[in-house]
Amino acid sequence: MTIDWMAEDRRLLDGRRYDQARRPPYAEVGAPAPLSEAEVGEAEAELGITFPAEYREYLLRRSAGGVVNRLCRTAAGWGWQGDSLTNYDLLAVAFPHPDSYLAYEDDLDAREPLEEDFADAGAHREGWNQWDAEYGVFQERKTSGAVFIREGGCGFSTLLVVTGPHRGTMWFDARATCDRILPLELGGRPVSFRDWLGHGSMDLVAW
Repeated sequence: MTIDWMAEDRRLLDGRRYDQARRPPYAEVGAPAPLSEAEVGEAEAELGITFPAEYREYLLRRSAGGVVNRLCRTAAGWGWQGDSLTNYDLLAVAFPHPDSYLAYEDDLDAREPLEEDFADAGAHREGWNQWDAEYGVFQERKTSGAVFIREGGCGFSTLLVVTGPHRGTMWFDARATCDRILPLELGGRPVSFRDWLGHGSMDLVAW
């Protein structure tokens, strides 16, 4: 079956909440109050996930935001304020370990359409656009089952995995420079949300 990658790319991008990207007014900046059990349960039910225990405890005992993007309810529903990268349509899909897609990524790179392989520029453009859309879908799926919990500047972000075998662990999106999503580690073991709160992401990246 032939996949219309351009249509799939558009469909997946609709899973982002661009209206959530607006930061609160200056007067509201700070650590908001914790959420209630009812609010956390409502958010989980709407998002189709169960928050990792340490993050859930943080929301209930410490703050709805503070050092992380604020979880709040807006006209669009529950989501993370200041975040336009989390794909809500993919939150319930298991986060893939980067090793699981290395072969596919190599194959995709090798299949990039070259102009000399086509009889005319129009055919090349059409082929390349489909390939580029497949690449976009692939990049979007790399962060399935994860929340962009804090933006780090320069295109870097810290991820909290909420679905799949790596649920509860923290990762670093370093694709802006090395095209890789890297695990955060402490003492040779995966970093949990509580571990991460006491450190900077850059200090825990396994480069």
